[in-house]
Amino acid sequence: MIPTLLAGSRAAGAPTGATAALEAHGVILYLEKITVSFDGFRALDALSLEIEAGELRCIIGPNGAGKTTMMDVVTGRTRPDAGTAYFARRHDLTALAEHEIARAGIGRKFQKPTIFAQHTVHENLELALAGDRRVRRGLLALLDGEGRDRIQATLRQVHLEGQAHREAGLLSHGQKQWLEIGMLLVQEPRLLLLDEPVAGMTDEETERTAELFLSLRGKHSLVVVEHDMSFVARLGGKVTVLHEGSVLAEGPLSQVQADPRVIEVYLGR
Repeated sequence: MIPTLLAGSRAAGAPTGATAALEAHGVILYLEKITVSFDGFRALDALSLEIEAGELRCIIGPNGAGKTTMMDVVTGRTRPDAGTAYFARRHDLTALAEHEIARAGIGRKFQKPTIFAQHTVHENLELALAGDRRVRRGLLALLDGEGRDRIQATLRQVHLEGQAHREAGLLSHGQKQWLEIGMLLVQEPRLLLLDEPVAGMTDEETERTAELFLSLRGKHSLVVVEHDMSFVARLGGKVTVLHEGSVLAEGPLSQVQADPRVIEVYLGR
């Protein structure tokens, strides 16, 4: 399965009310009082969250805190029972289908890499680029020019320039993770949702992934769900702690690590 992003069309119109104030603050993702229930279990409980354009935000919390459900709402896989969700000020995420949200510029990487194992690294990036509806019709011409340059730049970004003609299934676990991130990046997303990207990586791969994410900050907005606290510390910036479907604490990692509530429900376990 190609990573979830097909950039291109933009939803028409602009939201009114609270999101009008976001114009001046550069907020790219705005969630307000999002509630989701499954068979009586409240997975998200009036969750409110703002991600600024170009920000690198880490989301942490115990299992069942609502991290995956939050990403499901943002990508349209789950419809909230209540609440407001806007992307880039004008896309009402609660009213759009998954493919429409993806085309608006949101890419999601799941924990397990989803690549084409029998194809080369370069071919995987070509397939991802072909999935971009902006370029599909002129793909052959594009790959002789702009597209080829975009793929080469992406290979360098994700540390796979020397692996371009290697079968993707032969890559290490960390390299497969980088390839899937590259398959998103080649489509030039505005927001990336990354689920436990360094799980199973070696120390060296983890460090290079941190370098990659830091290099992407500012050019893209990134939301990273992660349990590896040393990796979160390496990324810096604001950290959001979820618990029982809502925000428990938010701030620099050192601040949330010292919060007695966070220690009790997560870090102390």
